Amino acid sequence: MSDNQNLLAEQRRALILDEVRRRGGVRVNELTRKLNVSDMTVRRDLDALARMGVVEKVHGGAVPVAEASTYEPGFEAKSGLELSAKEDIAKAAAAMAAPGTAIGLAGGTTAFALAQQLLEVPDLTVVTNSVRVADVFYTAQRSAALGGAAPRPGAATVVLTGGVRTPSDTLVGPVADAAVRSLHFDVLFLGVHGISVEAGLSTPNLAEAETNRHFVRSARRVVVVADHTKWGTVGLSSFASLDQVDALVTDPGLPAGARAEIAEYLPELVVAGEPAEAASEF
Repeated sequence: MSDNQNLLAEQRRALILDEVRRRGGVRVNELTRKLNVSDMTVRRDLDALARMGVVEKVHGGAVPVAEASTYEPGFEAKSGLELSAKEDIAKAAAAMAAPGTAIGLAGGTTAFALAQQLLEVPDLTVVTNSVRVADVFYTAQRSAALGGAAPRPGAATVVLTGGVRTPSDTLVGPVADAAVRSLHFDVLFLGVHGISVEAGLSTPNLAEAETNRHFVRSARRVVVVADHTKWGTVGLSSFASLDQVDALVTDPGLPAGARAEIAEYLPELVVAGEPAEAASEF
């Protein structure tokens, strides 16, 4: 951990969460020394992480929460985690979206970050089952209209599937499935709850798993956007194997061992924030 007391709260909490998960628990006095911050600052950070449901506070410190394979945190809880990593991943993934193409954009907080970057890619047709993702595009268009500006040339055409809303604000079920399987995407950008060699891509929501299967089958190219904390996580239902994925866009926190495993299955690994040659060494 860095001894930089000027770390942003989000960066500091991400470091704390990594330490908790890596070691199986941390003590407040250890964190104050490593982060060079006050006892009160560390306790506030642990309070925030506990509210997100990712750590459990114990006397003198915190331990990781053992998540059941059926546990699905809400959008707000997930949106506060790994913000910097998600932003870097979104920027790298947006460069993989060619102007004038049809893309699928499944739900999740990383997909939400990606949607904001895709606003600058002209003439996209975006199909999504995420209420939050659709709102990114709709809000941008409404803001331009309210400001008296002419419609921006090349603004995306957005198709929002119907369906039943999950805790992550994605639409799933038969209506969403029917919409997705009738379409064809040049590229699918897919956030995941978990990714591993054994389980492939997985989610705790059975209906979402089925909708994601249709997304994968309808895409010519599948790009998974997932920060390093998703590696090794397994949800209740698998919906795709690693050999169905064309590329993974992740962050530098992904361990070397995981990169070596991924290289055996995926044609392309993009580590956002690292030089291309550094990612390709594994």
